[in-house]
Amino acid sequence: MKCRHASFPAAALRACARHGVRPARYFLVVNIARQTTSLFERRGGGYELRKIFRCSTSKYGVGERAGSNKTPRGLHRVREKIGGGWPVGAVFRGRLVVGFTWKGQPLAPIAHRILWLDGLEEGFNRGGHVDSRLRYIYIHGTGQEANLGRPDSHGCIQLSADDLLPLYDRLPEGTLVWIAEPGAV
Repeated sequence: MKCRHASFPAAALRACARHGVRPARYFLVVNIARQTTSLFERRGGGYELRKIFRCSTSKYGVGERAGSNKTPRGLHRVREKIGGGWPVGAVFRGRLVVGFTWKGQPLAPIAHRILWLDGLEEGFNRGGHVDSRLRYIYIHGTGQEANLGRPDSHGCIQLSADDLLPLYDRLPEGTLVWIAEPGAV
C-alpha cells in the first residue's frame, strides 16, 4: 500500500502486515515527539492526511509496562467508545460520568469522551504486564486544555473537546492507532 502523504509512517503499515491486521478507512497517528495526533483517511492505494490535532501524551515518557504511567507505543485499535450522548464537559472516573467541567470540576483529567485503546502487538502492548487495554490507555478529553501540546498525561493521549468530539462521531470502533516514539515519525 503506497502512502500519498510523506507524514504517514510506513512502520505502521509494516506492523499491520506483521500482525495480520487489515488497515481500515481511518488511521490515527500519534507523534509523541511533536505532541500531535494526525487523522489519515485511505484514498485509493494510500492514506491522505485529513487533519492534525494538538495533543498531550505522558509526562513520564514512553513505555508499555503497567504502573509506569507512560504512553505505550505501537499498533493499537479503538476497542470501545465511551460517552456518546453526554454534553461537552462530562467528567469521567472509571468510565462513568461523575460530574461536569462547568459544574465544579473545571480541571478534570478525563472529560468529554473516551476512545479506549487495545494494543495489537502481543508481548509489546498486549498481554501480561504490557497490556494497553488493561492499563486503561485512552484517547480522551481533558479539562486542562491549556496544557495540550506538551507532555501532561499519565499515559493516555489527551485532545481538546473541539477536536475529540468530531473524531468520536466519525471514527468507528476498530479504527487503528499508531503511537510512534520520539524520532520514529
